[in-house]
Amino acid sequence: MNTIDQQLQKATTRRLPKFIITVIVLIIFLWSTSAVQLDNITENGFFIAKNILMGLVQPDTGLLFNLTTGGVLYLLLETMAIAFLGTIVGAVIAIPLAFLSASNIVPKPVAFVVRFLLIIIRTIPAIVYGLMFIRVTGQGPFTGVLTMSLISVGMLSKLYVDVIEELDTSVLESMESIGCTTMEKIRYGILPQLSALFTSIVIYRFDMNLRDAAILGIVGAGGIGAPLIFAMNAYRWPEVGSILIGLIVLILIVEYVSNKVRNKLVNG
Repeated sequence: MNTIDQQLQKATTRRLPKFIITVIVLIIFLWSTSAVQLDNITENGFFIAKNILMGLVQPDTGLLFNLTTGGVLYLLLETMAIAFLGTIVGAVIAIPLAFLSASNIVPKPVAFVVRFLLIIIRTIPAIVYGLMFIRVTGQGPFTGVLTMSLISVGMLSKLYVDVIEELDTSVLESMESIGCTTMEKIRYGILPQLSALFTSIVIYRFDMNLRDAAILGIVGAGGIGAPLIFAMNAYRWPEVGSILIGLIVLILIVEYVSNKVRNKLVNG
């Protein structure tokens, strides 16, 4: 009888934290619904939404297939170039920062300081970086590249560190026993094992940067975002539709190709 009572008591003890967590989540969810204000949706809002959908159905094909610098194709290529270059620059800078923040590679105080710096970098949204760089370099694609590079450093460094700290340390211990320096351990003991995973992470980040680059164009950081917001402000919905169609197609193609490449790299 005592055994049954003990089992019931243990079961009750295990259920209590789950019940408390469930209640807290429900309270937060109900509180969050207060942000939904359907009263602000007016008849004009429904009309604009209808026009946006009509723009997707009846896009401006002249703009969509325009091969000049003002056409959708050129703007999409510019957006992709911003995301690509920003990702590459950020990926290169993130490598040394990742090793400096890996506690199994460098002393823990050094790792703590570098990680704190990376947390600060990741905390600031991309659009804020874009607005700051515009004040320094002016509007244009270069601002987008600088912004993409900085936000890529923050995230890529974190993902790199997660991979580095999961490595088998026996290789590093063997290299240390024969007198290898930290740089030698990184160059000959770690990088050969990490190259495929690092490349997969960079491709994933490029996929994200492509979306961010489109948004950054709204603040003048180059790419397709600026023409999109100008067309929306002028209520030129066929132009909006052509830009959105081009952006959707580009992102779908890039996501499909990047998933194939990442699976090949990780699974062989």
